[in-house]
Amino acid sequence: MASGFFALLDDIATLMDDVATFTKISTQKTAGILGDDLAVNADKASGFVSSRELPVLWAITKGSFLNKLIILPVAFILSAFAPVVVTVILVLGGLYLAYEGAEKIYHYMIPSKDSHEVQDLEQVLDKQTILALEKQKIKSAITTDFILSVEIVIIALGAVMEQPLILQILVVSLVAVIATIGVYGIVALIVRMDDFGLRLVQLGNGKGILKTVGNILVQALPKVIKALSVIGTIALLLVAGGIFVHNLEFLHHVLESWPGLLRDFIVGLIVGFLALLLFKLVKALIGKFKD
Repeated sequence: MASGFFALLDDIATLMDDVATFTKISTQKTAGILGDDLAVNADKASGFVSSRELPVLWAITKGSFLNKLIILPVAFILSAFAPVVVTVILVLGGLYLAYEGAEKIYHYMIPSKDSHEVQDLEQVLDKQTILALEKQKIKSAITTDFILSVEIVIIALGAVMEQPLILQILVVSLVAVIATIGVYGIVALIVRMDDFGLRLVQLGNGKGILKTVGNILVQALPKVIKALSVIGTIALLLVAGGIFVHNLEFLHHVLESWPGLLRDFIVGLIVGFLALLLFKLVKALIGKFKD
C-alpha cells in the first residue's frame, strides 16, 4: 500500500518535471508572438480616461482568460481529429489581423474627414456615450486577443504534439495562463506609468532625483503609447504574414532569400491591403444596392 502511494508520488513528480521542461520549451517558441501580443494589447488598452484604465484593462484580461477557456479544449479536439481545420482557423485569423493592420495604416495615410470632429466632440460626450465607446474598444481588444491567443495556443501545442495528452493539456494550459498574466501585467504597468511618475514627484516634494525620474515617466508615456501603436500595427502585419507564409504552401518560397521578418511584414501588408480593398468594394456595392 505504502509502496503504491510513493510510486504515485514519484509519477506525479516526474509529470511535473516534464511539465516544467516542456513549458519552458513552449514559452521560448511563443516568445515572438508574446512580444507582438504585448505591443498590440498595449496599444488597444491605451487611450482611456486615467480613472478607467485599470477597470478597462481588467475587463480585457477577463475576456482574454475566457478566450483561452474556449480555445484550449477546441484546439485539443481539432488537433486530435481534424488538424486541417486548425490551419484554416489560423489563416482566417491571420486575414483579420492583416486587415486590421492595413486599416490602421490606411487611416494614418488618409485621415477620416470626421476625425477632427470626433476629437472635438469627445469634450462634450455624456457618460453613457463614453461608456458605449469604451465597450466598443474593449470588444475590439478582446477580438484581437482571441486571434493572437489562437496562435499562441497552436504554437505551444505544436511543441508537445508528440507527448501524452495529459502533458499536452497541462503544458499548453500553463503557457496560456503565463501569457495572459505576463502580457496584461506589463500592459498595466505601461498605462499607469504617468501616475507612478506623478507619485514620485509628490514623494520628492518636487525636488531631487525623484522629481527628475517622475517627470521623465510622465513625459515618456505619450511617446511610449505612440511608439507601441506603431509597433502594434507592425506586429499585426508580422503575425499575419508569418501565419500565411508558414501555413500556405504556395507562399513558402515567396521572397525566400529575404530576411524572415521583412518577408512576413511584406506578405502581411499586401494581403491586408487586398482584404481592405475587397471589404471597401463589397461595402460600396452593398451601399449602391441599398440606394
